Amino acid sequence: MVASPERAARKTRTVTAAVSTADLLARARGGDTVAREDLVRRYLPLLQTWAHGRLPPGARGAADTDDLVQVTLLRALNHLQTFEPRREGAFLAYLRRILLNALRDQVRRSHYGPDRAGPLPLELPDPQPSILEEAIGRETVARYEAALVELTPLQREAVILRVEFGFSHQEIAGAIGCPSANAARMQVTRGLMRLGQLLSADQPAG
Repeated sequence: MVASPERAARKTRTVTAAVSTADLLARARGGDTVAREDLVRRYLPLLQTWAHGRLPPGARGAADTDDLVQVTLLRALNHLQTFEPRREGAFLAYLRRILLNALRDQVRRSHYGPDRAGPLPLELPDPQPSILEEAIGRETVARYEAALVELTPLQREAVILRVEFGFSHQEIAGAIGCPSANAARMQVTRGLMRLGQLLSADQPAG
């Protein structure tokens, strides 16, 4: 039986958790190719699972989702000198932002041509909505992204890891430096409550 992407990503997290992301990043910045390969093994399945279904079929062409994820991760690892995360959660949030921008650029190029400028329309034809879009509604995703920026870094990382990557509270605790799963749960809860307030405040009056 072939393991699901989610199960493979979780297995990868479990197997590689013995070495901290911060240690791997420090070694990779120093030119350690083994550490770099370990980072790829650790984060490629996570990002592939996250990105599944986010790139519309018409936008794939030569650059399908898995290729785009791999290229994005390798480029991020080539620029480690410009980013020094203090926590695993910060690094994963950083990768998520880079990949999200790459996906948007790919959609823009395929839909409107390489010279198209300005923001993408909210409604793009995509018969395969992401998990996030299925959960909160596609029309809310742009406001969700804007609201995330207003959270504290710990809350933002906790919400992203829980809602988008499916981390358990224990895994979140290790990723963001909380002393316990309960402490991580509180960060998630506070972040989601704050998100709800921001999204409600941004909701146009009916």
